[in-house]
Amino acid sequence: MVERSLDLDAVEAFVRIAELGSFTRAAEAMGTAQAAMSLKLKRLEDRLGCRLIERTPRHVQLSARGAAFLEHARELLAAHDRALATFAQARQRLTIGISDHVAGPELPALIARMNAQDPQLLIEIRIGSSGDLLQSYDRRELDAVLARMHVGRSDGELLAEEPFGWFAAPGWLHRADEPLPLATLAEPCGVRAMAGRALDAAGIAWAEVFVGGGVAAVAAAVMAGLGVAALAPRMLPLGAVDVGARLGLPALARLPVLLHTRTKDGRPRDALTALSAAFRSAVRG
Repeated sequence: MVERSLDLDAVEAFVRIAELGSFTRAAEAMGTAQAAMSLKLKRLEDRLGCRLIERTPRHVQLSARGAAFLEHARELLAAHDRALATFAQARQRLTIGISDHVAGPELPALIARMNAQDPQLLIEIRIGSSGDLLQSYDRRELDAVLARMHVGRSDGELLAEEPFGWFAAPGWLHRADEPLPLATLAEPCGVRAMAGRALDAAGIAWAEVFVGGGVAAVAAAVMAGLGVAALAPRMLPLGAVDVGARLGLPALARLPVLLHTRTKDGRPRDALTALSAAFRSAVRG
């Protein structure tokens, strides 16, 4: 006979594993160890008297009973959050700055992950250049910043090191006797600086032909055939092609992405932990 009470931590562990498809990623999202996640799931399975997750060497998937229980588990967690919210005096606010070169197509999923972690947390996100956001962070206008490594900064938690390449529109051609036309973000931009240094070191003449106020504008200029841009593969517009090898352009370094925050505990820290885990998963693909 199934006991009436369930361990909410174990239920949340099951939901995270089911949503992320990985014990490792679920453990990162909950800020705990993989072994602890396995123990919580086993405790829930023992309580319910059935297997919820089928484990294989390469991946995890829901059992038939697990699939049937998943929506009920989500409803249980949501009801718990609503019950707690009844007694909350006001929503806590978490203000996060995200670099434009970091906030890619995964941004909706990152926001959803934080909201799922704590629906009662008021999340404010500002997009800008790494330098501007870090200045706001230093003025304590932001609780956290997700940005590429910035010159002179040694603080921050390393989340990922992201590759970059040279991308252009399909069929775009470059005349060898002309400087390489480059589409970039406005200064100060770490990616722009990296691209310029790499071309200078290789002895390749280049000229800015487009300066965008965001990565979306730079990508649009690339697809319009204006020139080449240094971009991370996950930021590419549909149809863009890597022209680095064809044009003999220098290899670009992998750039670290860091989380800067003074938030050490509580609900905001839990939301940032969920954000970090989701971002690592997005970069790993």
